Amino acid sequence: MAIIDTYRSNLSRKQSDLTKLLIDKAKEQKKISDLSVKITRASDAINRSKSTGTIQSKMREIARFEKELANSNKKIAAIETKNSKKNKEIQDAQIKVDKELASIDKKRIAESKRLRNEQEQNLKNISSTLQHHDDLHMETKNQIKELKRIPDKIVVLFLASNPIDQEQLRLDEEARAISEMIRKSKHRDSVSFETCWAVQPIDLLQAINEHKPSIIHFSGHGSDKDEIIFQTNDGKTKIVSKEAIVQTMMASSDGIRLVFFNTCYSRNQAEAVAEYVEATIGMNTSIGDEAARVFSSQFYSSIGFGLSVKQSFEQAKALLMLEGIMEEDTPELFIQEGIDSENLIIVKPEK
Repeated sequence: MAIIDTYRSNLSRKQSDLTKLLIDKAKEQKKISDLSVKITRASDAINRSKSTGTIQSKMREIARFEKELANSNKKIAAIETKNSKKNKEIQDAQIKVDKELASIDKKRIAESKRLRNEQEQNLKNISSTLQHHDDLHMETKNQIKELKRIPDKIVVLFLASNPIDQEQLRLDEEARAISEMIRKSKHRDSVSFETCWAVQPIDLLQAINEHKPSIIHFSGHGSDKDEIIFQTNDGKTKIVSKEAIVQTMMASSDGIRLVFFNTCYSRNQAEAVAEYVEATIGMNTSIGDEAARVFSSQFYSSIGFGLSVKQSFEQAKALLMLEGIMEEDTPELFIQEGIDSENLIIVKPEK
């Protein structure tokens, strides 16, 4: 979970606490109002009555009401103290949220400026090159020819879910490793790596429709009942069945070529989804954080070099063995019937 999500969750929780305190205060204030009415009525009854028994009874009632009144006033005083403390906590939490948002905006602006400067510099370089077209004519033709060999861009959609009531995984490290390995690959400009964090069920179709991915990568927790773990609005576990995932992939399979379940016990999900997409990868048991990161980052690196799905899968397993991570038999590759995995190349330059 991103730090801004943690700050927002903390702020929301404290605001909920404050709301409850205000409700409790309102209840006590209502009680005080009711007790005051009762005391007034009892006093009026004393003034109207000449019966000693009635007067004594009403005086006892007044004493009881006044005791309850004092208790309510004490509760309100305690609630006020808590309110003051909670307001200070909310103020501090809001400051953290605001600072983090400012930091995110600053980074976004800086990145946008960097990209703009880079684009401007590229344009200047092209202009400079064109000025010397006589000497560089042949080189330019070769460059154009090479550019034509660059594959069409594909999108890898990284869907991460790490509920607060589950063991916390280092999903950010996995995403960073995949992004870095794609960046180092030959056809890096042909692979767009998009991430979606703290995924809830409602986010899945939205992300697929928005990014139109060629590859969907699930990262997080899975269960030994063929379920995948998403999140609820409050960041807790939301279990999604294999059947629901299969239905989603079936309904969204146009353009999706590979689904990577980098979650524990996802073999059966991968096998079922392979009926609707060209290839899937799943885990036949639990998989460690490091193994998940190493395997997935090498797989996408190989894909980015234009290797086939089969070869990329085998290279990813090989890296696990080279690193001494004895989990190379955990990932399994499933191919749609009628497709040759050795000829299935997702990032393929034109000839």
